[in-house]
Amino acid sequence: MSTVNLPGGRTLTLSARDWVKPDNAPTSRIAYAAAHVVADPHAENAPGAAAALDWERTLAFRHHLWSHGLGVAEAMDTAQRGMGLDYTATRELIRRSAAEAAAAGGRIVAGVATDQLAPGQVTLDQVRRAYSEQLADVLTAGAAPVLMCSRHLAATARDADDYLGVYRELLDESDKPVVLHWLGIAFDPALEGYWGSSEVDKATETVLELINSNPAKVDGIKISLLDADHEISLRRRLPAGVRLYTGDDFNYPELIRGDEQGYSDALLGIFAAIAPAAAAAFAALDRGDLDEYERIFAPTVPLSRHIFKKPTFYYKTGIVFLAWLNGHQDHFTMVGGLQSGRSVPHFAELIELADAAGLLTDPDLAAHRANRFFEVTAGEGVSIR
Repeated sequence: MSTVNLPGGRTLTLSARDWVKPDNAPTSRIAYAAAHVVADPHAENAPGAAAALDWERTLAFRHHLWSHGLGVAEAMDTAQRGMGLDYTATRELIRRSAAEAAAAGGRIVAGVATDQLAPGQVTLDQVRRAYSEQLADVLTAGAAPVLMCSRHLAATARDADDYLGVYRELLDESDKPVVLHWLGIAFDPALEGYWGSSEVDKATETVLELINSNPAKVDGIKISLLDADHEISLRRRLPAGVRLYTGDDFNYPELIRGDEQGYSDALLGIFAAIAPAAAAAFAALDRGDLDEYERIFAPTVPLSRHIFKKPTFYYKTGIVFLAWLNGHQDHFTMVGGLQSGRSVPHFAELIELADAAGLLTDPDLAAHRANRFFEVTAGEGVSIR
């Protein structure tokens, strides 16, 4: 049966939609999905414990993304960097995923940060060395680097020049172009004042100064400020050949579609949850069918806005819940115990929105798992047999 007994006494009958996998990756845009990790449900994986992953299911999910023509953005915020995934597990994740990408012919980038350092005050030199160590790990693995924002740098840097000094050294060290990453405080409040100013316009000038000083070493910049107007403005000021990768999980259809002056490519956490729809939308865009592109993406936006609602940094919980409903993993357990990051009403609405977008690929399985979940968490639904 594909009927879900929702909390409060309502029922929802789920419907199936057959998505056609593309033969190739998109040709009109570059699109990465920031992938989550699958926890080992038999390990500790409690808050503060070292992360233990189910490697088979974690890597299988990357193949799922590649099979839909999407690139994988590995070890990013969606993989719980700074929220349960320690650097020992991160390094192994990057190594394994990059090897799988090479074997599968899949595109991959991977996050470079400073999270091997203990929380607390550090020196600027320690930040530089931590970044450099992770950059070497990513390059050795064979992935393209994404220079992620660093909580340590945000706490240590005195001004924009400190940011420029650290990042310029990293650009010089990298033997391939990097993707810069600007993560807003909705995703991580500890990044307040990044790039040397809490004023976005001033911070933007610092970013542009960095890019313009060495554009050959910058493939692009991912912007996750959830501000479409700012993204478009920055996009129009980038040097030729430097891409803007949207990280705006609220406004991605219009930003990717673009306008007469350009468009954004994509590096999005929501693509991990909506890969079949994203692949179909890009296929429509490739053939110039903008109406179909909009029609496919339109119902995914309410789902994405719900998953990424405040507190936004708990969006990973919704991503993993949907992966569980869709059979990509056998359990709803997360590293760091983050499965507790959202409420029962949140999950109930998520199911309704995912169904409306055609993103519950096996309605019977999704209904069975949802009913078991609500029986345990809300005391409602079908009996567990």
